[in-house]
Order: sequence, then C-alpha cells, then structure tokens
Amino acid sequence: MAMDMDKHSVPPHPSSHDRQRAVVAGRVREVEQARENNTNMAVNRARRHHPHRQGHLATLHKETWEIQPEAGDVPAYTCLHEAASLDCRDDISLDASAQNSDAEKLLPHTRPLSLSRHHSSSLRFCPSFCSHLYYSLLPVLTGRSHLSPAPDIRSPGLHLGTKHTKSSTSSWYYIAMGLSTICTFFLLASSLLSTTIAAPAPRAATSYWLSSIKRQGTIAFGNDSSYQVFRDVQAYGAKGDGSTDDTDAINKAISDGNRCGHGCPSDTNTPALVYFPPGTYLVSKPLIQLYYTQFVGDAINPPTLKAAASFEGMAVIDADPYDNTGTNFWVNQNNFFRQVRNFVIDLTAMPAEKGAGIHWQVAQATSLQNIVFNLRTDGGAANKQLGIFMDNGSGGFMSDLTFNGGSIGAFFGNQQFTTRNLTFNGCQTAIFMNWNWAWSFQDVKINDCGVGIDMSNGGPTSQTVGSVLLTDSVFTNTPIGIKTAYDPTSPQTNGTLVLDNVDMTGTQSAVFNNATQQVILPGAQKVGFFTQGRNYGGETGAAGKAVQAAQGAAITKPQSLIDSKTGFVFTRSKPQYENVPVASFVSVKDNGAKGDGVTDDTAAIQAIFDKATADQIVYFDHGAYLVTDTVKVPKNIKITGEIWPVIMAGGDSAFKDQANPKPVFQVGQPGDTGAVEMSDLIFGTAGPQPGAIMMEWNVAGDAQGAAALWDVHTRIGGYAGTNLQIEQCAKNPNATNPIKPECFGSFLMLHVPTTGSVYLENTWFWVADHDLAPTADNKQIDVFNGRGVLIESQGPVWAWGTASEHSVLYNYQFSNASDIYLSLIQTETPYFQGNPEATTPYTVNAKFNDPDFAASCKGNATGCARSWGVRAVDSKDVFIYGAGLYSFFDNYDQTCLETESCQSNMVSLEQSQVHIFGLSTKASVNMLTVDGASVALDADNRNNFCATLALFTPSGAGGLGNTGNATTTPPATAPVAQRMRTVRY
Repeated sequence: MAMDMDKHSVPPHPSSHDRQRAVVAGRVREVEQARENNTNMAVNRARRHHPHRQGHLATLHKETWEIQPEAGDVPAYTCLHEAASLDCRDDISLDASAQNSDAEKLLPHTRPLSLSRHHSSSLRFCPSFCSHLYYSLLPVLTGRSHLSPAPDIRSPGLHLGTKHTKSSTSSWYYIAMGLSTICTFFLLASSLLSTTIAAPAPRAATSYWLSSIKRQGTIAFGNDSSYQVFRDVQAYGAKGDGSTDDTDAINKAISDGNRCGHGCPSDTNTPALVYFPPGTYLVSKPLIQLYYTQFVGDAINPPTLKAAASFEGMAVIDADPYDNTGTNFWVNQNNFFRQVRNFVIDLTAMPAEKGAGIHWQVAQATSLQNIVFNLRTDGGAANKQLGIFMDNGSGGFMSDLTFNGGSIGAFFGNQQFTTRNLTFNGCQTAIFMNWNWAWSFQDVKINDCGVGIDMSNGGPTSQTVGSVLLTDSVFTNTPIGIKTAYDPTSPQTNGTLVLDNVDMTGTQSAVFNNATQQVILPGAQKVGFFTQGRNYGGETGAAGKAVQAAQGAAITKPQSLIDSKTGFVFTRSKPQYENVPVASFVSVKDNGAKGDGVTDDTAAIQAIFDKATADQIVYFDHGAYLVTDTVKVPKNIKITGEIWPVIMAGGDSAFKDQANPKPVFQVGQPGDTGAVEMSDLIFGTAGPQPGAIMMEWNVAGDAQGAAALWDVHTRIGGYAGTNLQIEQCAKNPNATNPIKPECFGSFLMLHVPTTGSVYLENTWFWVADHDLAPTADNKQIDVFNGRGVLIESQGPVWAWGTASEHSVLYNYQFSNASDIYLSLIQTETPYFQGNPEATTPYTVNAKFNDPDFAASCKGNATGCARSWGVRAVDSKDVFIYGAGLYSFFDNYDQTCLETESCQSNMVSLEQSQVHIFGLSTKASVNMLTVDGASVALDADNRNNFCATLALFTPSGAGGLGNTGNATTTPPATAPVAQRMRTVRY
C-alpha cells in the first residue's frame, strides 16, 4: 500500500517477511519494508523525483543495523543528540540574521535554511525530525551504523516540467548522514569565511608542472573578471604539516568565489581546479567538493588527507552532501563534472567503528584516479570503515585505486559504472555491490580479504544488483570470491553475473550462494568464462535459458586488443605528464588564442598545432575557444586542458550544411600513423551547427593506446554560450513536430573512419536534455543532434566508460568495423522522440550509412522510428562488455514505462558478428534484433529496473562451449502486474 508520511511521522514496523509495495499508474513506487530476520525495519524515504534517473537512495545493510527494540519488537525512537552534543528538546528556529550567516556565505547559492535549533556559540543545530530514523540510519561514517540500500522504486515521473523536482509526499525518506555530519558541516560553514587567508606555508618541493604553470584560465561567459579558476590550498592557509587542522583553509580554497553550492542545481561558469601540494593535510570535517570541481594532488608526491581522531562527517571528501532535510545538495543523477586524483586518504587515526574516505554520489563526466585508501585493520566485526561510500548516481568511471584494510573497501551503488585497476588488500569485504543496473570491473586484484565481491544484497527474491561483469582479475588468499543470491529458477534476471578470464586459484569458493549456502563454482581454479543469467545465441543452447555455470575457455578476442605483457585487454591510464618540465607546455593563450567565446581562435589554434613538437604539450588554459572552420590536428601531438576548456564550433558557414558535413577537429589525415593524446577537454557548438562533425579521428596509433582520449567530452547545448538553452529551445511536447532550426546541434559527435584507431576512456557524448544554467533549474530542452558515435575503424578501438546520449538517429553505430572493445557503454533515447520521429530533422546520408527509418519502419506501429542505442552494420569482432541502453519517454510522456514500451527496438545487428555481455535495456519491447528479427524480448528478461541478458553471441563464434554442469531454465514471460511490481526506478 502507499504510505503518506510527513517528516515527523513514524513508519510502521513490519515483521520479518512483510513487504508493502505501492504501484501508482505512471509512477511505480516501491518501499521495501522488510528484510531477513527480525533485525530489519522500515525506511521512510524522502525522494526527489526526477524524470528518469532517480538513483537508489541509501538504506541499511542488514548485517550492521543497530536496532534496540522495545517491548513488542517496536524500535526505540530516540534523538541521538549525544552525537552532536546538543539538546534536542525543542524546535527553535533561527532568526533572519542567523539564516544569513556564514553558512550561506560558504555556499552562496544556498536557499535560506530552516534550522531547528540555534546553539549560542555556533551554527549548530539538531533537526526537528529526531525519530528512530536517525537512530537506525545514523551511518557508520559517524560511528553508528551502516548506510546500505534495500531495493527501491525510482520514479521517472515528470514534475512541473523539470528534471530536478521536489520531493514526493507519498514516498519519501530521510537519508541519514548522521547528526554529527550535519552539525559539523554547518559548524564548518559558520567559521569558514570569517577566517582571513593566511600567508602560504613553506611549500614542499615538487617539480610537478601544475604547481608552477602560468595561471591564465578565465570564465568566458561569466560576469566576474576576478574569478580564480586555479586554487592552491596552501595559498588559503593550509599547512600540510600533519598537525595543523587544515579543514577550514581547504574548504575556503574550494568555495572561494560565487560557486555552485547548496541550492544551485548546476553551473558551468564557476569551475575550480583545487591543487594540493605534497604534504599531510589533517582534516576534522568533510572537504565539500562543490559542483564542477577537480581535486588534484601532486602527481609526483601525492599528498595525504589524514582524518583526525576527532573527525565527524560523512567522509573525508564529500561530493554530494545531504542537508538537514535529507536532501542532497545536487540531484545525484545530474551531479556531473568532477575529478579527484593523486591522493592518499588515511583513516587510521579514527576509531575503527566509523569513517569513510570518499562519499562519491555522482553522474557522468566524473572520475577517481590514483588514490590509496588506508583504513584500520583491527577491530574485527566492530570495524566499519569504508574506502568509498557510493549510495546512488548515474556514472561513471574510476581507475587505479588501492584499498588497504577496513570493513568494506568499496561500497558501490549506482545505475551504471566502469571500474578498472582496483586493488584490495586485507579488507573484510573488498567490494559490497549494494545495487546497480549494470557494472563493469576489469583488472581487479583482491588480496587477503574475507570476501571478494558481495552482490547478494536483497536475497534471492529481492536482489538489488542488476548485473556485474568481472574480467581479467585475480583473487589471492580470499576464501569467498563472489557472494551471490541468484536463483536460475526465478522469472527475473536480477543478479546477472559474467566472469571472463578471472584467476580464482586463491579462493575456496569462486562463486558462493549466500542464500542457500551452496558453492556454485569451486575455487582453486582459473575461470575462463562463467555466466549466471539468460544466455542467447551461439553454442550456448536454446535462446533465453537461464544458465549458472562455467562456459569453457575465456572469450577469444583479436590480438590487437590484448596487452601482450599481461594477456588482459589493453588499458592505459590518463597521462598526467608528471615527468615533463613546465617549460615544455605551450599555452594557447600565450600564443594568440583568446578563449573568450567571442574571438575567432581558429587561426591561432591551427598555428599552435602546426608549430608544436612531439616533446611539447599544448595547454588549453580554461576558457571557450571559438572555432569557425576545420582545425587540422597533426599526427604527433599531446593536448591537455585546464578543467575542461571548451572548443566551440561556431560561425555562419563552415558547419551549417548537414548535406556537406565538415569536421571541427580533424585528427590526422587518412592513413596517418602516430601518437595523439588529448585529455580534459570539452567540445560543443555556439548555436546550431548541423553540419559539424565535432571530431574526426583518422590517425592510427603507432603503438597500443598511442592515439587516445581521456576525460574528453562532447556537450551539445544546454550551457552558457551555446545559445541552445531554455530561452531558445524549451521543450514543447504539445506542438506537432516542434522542430526549431535554431535548436539543431551537430551532425555527428565522433567519427572514427576506416584508418583510425583510438583508445577512449571516460568520454561522454551528451546532447543536453536540460539546461545546466543555475537559473534554469534543470528545465528540459529540445536540442536536435544528428548522430552520436560512428566507428568504421578496422581497429583496434577501446572504449572504457563511454556514454552517448540523445542523438536523433543513433547513439553508437559500427559500420564495416572490426576489432572493437567497449566496456561499459550507456545511452538514452531523446526524450522528445515520438514528436518528432527519428525520420526528422536529419535526412539520411548514405555516405555515413545512416539508418533509414522511413523504409525499415514502414507499416510498423508507433515506437519504431526511435534512435538506436546500438546499431552494427557489416561489422565483426565487436565486443561489448556491459551496456545500459535506456528509453524513458514517448514525447516526454512516461505512460509507456508501465508496459515497458517506450520504443520498439534498441539494438540492431545487421550482417554483423557482435558479442554482447551484460546487456541491459529499458522500455524497449525488443532488446535485440538480428537482421530485422527479434532475438530477445524485454518481457522475458525483467530485472530490478531494466531487462537484462547475460550473453548474446553470434552462431559460430567459438570459445563458448557449455562445458559446465549448467542449471538451465527456459524464459517465462512474467505477468504485467508482476513485472511492474519488481521494477525499481
């Protein structure tokens, strides 16, 4: 039943097996109110409804709840005021002067706070909703309990036409970050800006170029000429001596200027690159990472962020704090544009019973890189320390992380994510997979842990994990490799798992069913290929059977994709040029480019590229660089940017004709071989440029990974300077074919022709569905972009953690391509489609092998002419390890979600040999079609939110012989009511 609760109410306490569910037409809600045993209790949720991406919000991990029942098995409801040393007896509001105190100065966009109590000596407060929720949900991070989700329903419903919407009163809960977290944050706020900036401490010696390069980054479309993009924490008074409390100084460095904080949904005009020189920075409260911020530690001598013994708060670094109402500062699914790299995060001085390194609740264009988490190794079961705490979001990418000790190294929950090169040493549980739709792990090393990966949350009937893919990994001295709760007899596909080339010789049980206590796959062996889930095609037997068994040898892939030194799929981390002297960096602003968003910088950039030598690095100072004609990028060059400077295609002629498209950046010429590296850049348009190919990548690497993009994003519309914002392009679902020529985007975002070869990592190709301006409040817009990513390469091409969203014809297309590896890809269909269909406004261009919906959908029902998530034509040896391909709307209406039918088809394989592992689609009737025929239906493969299959491989692919004792169950289409009941938004 539906539960209507205000924030002072006390939810009912269910028995151990009770479950109450609410199904509301158009917005499916589910509030799970029971867990196993009588140690479980209900969670009252306050949820910010968001049209499609609302993430799971954290509840509790059943094994660590701290519940003290009264007589009759009713929990004790208490305020826990001792956590903040406050008296919570009354509800005293702040007066106007207090509401405009330093807390607002810290976060200048903050809405007036409604605080419950004003402590006489500081801006401390105790929320008025002191109920059992704070007792049961007070997180491990403050020494009380473990935040950890149960399955939930995530409403994609529209509200007031905005993507960022208000909380529902029918299904909302308080996300507990703990009273001490809230109180210490506002205590920090009250004192932060009242402190004058101290003289810089003596700097630790470093030769890292970032510490000394000339500061010329500016905001092209802002109104503050004095705004500082780069900040050195020592210039704001941080000592880095290991004994001085540097919290306030660091948070001052982060927040200086009119930055996007609480109450500001997003803003591209207030970026900050916060640099930490070598040293040990003692912190006693969270470092709040505001929107559009990079934390960069010295890459030669990474600094240590050391939590004091008295530390109070959610985590040392908090990327999305909760306010006193349980609401995040930013909508987690829109929490874009963040980086943290080159740090040691040390919790060893804290009590073992609490603490987390990073609260990483983020979306696309975010990354963690080169971080070591040092956690307590003592305390046994009382140890609750976490390296990463991730409650929800829509990411994302992370790599090169090491976790030492702790209860859980990485506590993960997100819609989709790509993670690689993670090392866990001596954790009780290396990875707790709390929930997901799809998650890809590669090159994971788990050493001396109790459990490698626990993906059993929710048990066999309510699994919260959609799918996990684990490849090229090694487990050493870890008794249980993977805990699962998968049931092959279930009509659902929750808990899908794929293992490919995983060394489990160091485990006793490779795969262990936590519900039945049975060993599914014995340890002490190298696992070639194992699946649990629905398999389709190839030698795996009849289509759609549920399989839980080893499938033979590891998947054979072309040698061009494999690192000969390791035998793993090739990877290469983003270079930070730590050994390159600052004199080798060539600033584009020092060489004639303006980056002001108005001046035509085409000639200046071309001249810089023409003169640059292979041992130099072209440095784009932050700004917006207008380009009005094709820039030719030579075949041997390195380019990096200062916190995502924007290259904007503009002008009135070169990029206007969609019948004659031209590249904006043309990387190499056809047939070129060399080494081209680009990192930390954004490509966009200034106004409509329907003939612009944002990047054409012709060069092939002269070695594996020599031609590469890292953290390079294409962002079409929806931000300052684009003239494709709410003022010009507000959505108009009530008009018939509401196409505005002034709201065209580009022709194609990335083109890799036949001779090109490229390594992509954490690249997001996004056509804006909403406006990022702070005053727009995430309102939805219509921007019409032709195509997403077109790959015609003969390989090798690697794509780690890429996403392509909202293009009209397709998001990914492979045409006459081969030797392609992707892990994990994510797409969304344009929200406006259905009005118009995908047949307009971009016409079919045979030169680019475009899909012809007018022909292929002739006579078909509504929903056929929709953007392809993935289309492959005449291609072979294409390997997709994880895909989340989503459709949430039919002309902004979401009634189609009730029947999972927002579009007819999502993946089309046409005369192609494509191997897909862990395919998850949303609201596409046919998940996969081969040569026009449906192969897998959504209705046969329902999961926690999406429909998921473990494997599709074409017939004759080889390497997939079913050699295990497979448990197989044929698919059974669940009744609509049952499918709706188990969907979680």
